[in-house]
Amino acid sequence: MQNARSTSDAPGFLGLGGLRLTRRGRVVVAALVLLVLVGAGLVGQRAVAESPGAGVEVRLQTVAPGDTLWQYAQQVRDTGEDLRDVVADLRDLNGLTSAELQTGQVVVLPLD
Repeated sequence: MQNARSTSDAPGFLGLGGLRLTRRGRVVVAALVLLVLVGAGLVGQRAVAESPGAGVEVRLQTVAPGDTLWQYAQQVRDTGEDLRDVVADLRDLNGLTSAELQTGQVVVLPLD
């Protein structure tokens, strides 16, 4: 008759049942974890630093009856700039899915 396996011989997580780390092993594992966290922090910080463009100064405009995004685009566009591009930029700036505006809605317009 074979002896039953003791709990220290059990396979456990990843087959590492009964594994014990020495003090030096725990220091190495802690250093590796710290290294991974620092690396992830640097990658995250670099992603923020490379975000597109600088901020834009804006003003808030409450939409009056009959106002359109196209009218606002005409007010803020630079000379020679395509009005369709300005409307698209205003839609992006305001998170709009279309160029339709509602009376009383507040839109963000870039300052000239």
